[in-house]
Amino acid sequence: MNNKTRVLVIDDDVNICELIRLYMEKEGFEVVTVYNGSKALEVFRSMAPNIVILDIMLPGADGWQVCREIRKISNIPVIMLSAKGETFDKVLGLELGADDYLVKPFEPKELVARVKAVLRRYEHKDSDVQEIVYPNLIINKTNYTLKVNGKEMEFPPKELELLYFLASNPNKVFTREQLLEQVWGFDFYGDSRTVDVHIKRLREKLDSEGQNWQLKTVWGVGYKFEVK
Repeated sequence: MNNKTRVLVIDDDVNICELIRLYMEKEGFEVVTVYNGSKALEVFRSMAPNIVILDIMLPGADGWQVCREIRKISNIPVIMLSAKGETFDKVLGLELGADDYLVKPFEPKELVARVKAVLRRYEHKDSDVQEIVYPNLIINKTNYTLKVNGKEMEFPPKELELLYFLASNPNKVFTREQLLEQVWGFDFYGDSRTVDVHIKRLREKLDSEGQNWQLKTVWGVGYKFEVK
């Protein structure tokens, strides 16, 4: 992280934006603030930030919409920042592709620490070519592509990352909490519903019938990528 690391802060609360700017610039980040969801997407495209801090309740387009649109064009890290602290909101944020979720009111120093942690994971993730090959299955986490039976399929980033992690550790069982920590990078307050949702979607898309691999539930424990 250095002076060229660009942070895009999207929040309609001017005071919060300035507070974040103060702490981030003190750590050497370049900060741009936007107060409107629709405008934020324009700035995102022109600015090409290294990370986005995104509020949910926004005029123009809410944070959910903004996150969806960002994920259509970029894998850049997104940290959602919101007063909406219900489990449903946190799970939804992660399902949409957010890398972290922080509830208001928050400690600015904790936000800075999370930004640095997410950026470290992202930079490490992109540092070299990462590809796993199984019969009729190729998972490439460098360019986020996945081929099943020779056909390229579209997968949201977190689904692909979850599959990549499990396939990197064949026949090893992981609890939901371990998967949250390894794939999302933090313990999501013990709530594991987001893992179940992602596994369900992966199974529906992969259709592993007849293959020598499958995503398998180990009842009472968690999940594994089983190779026969």
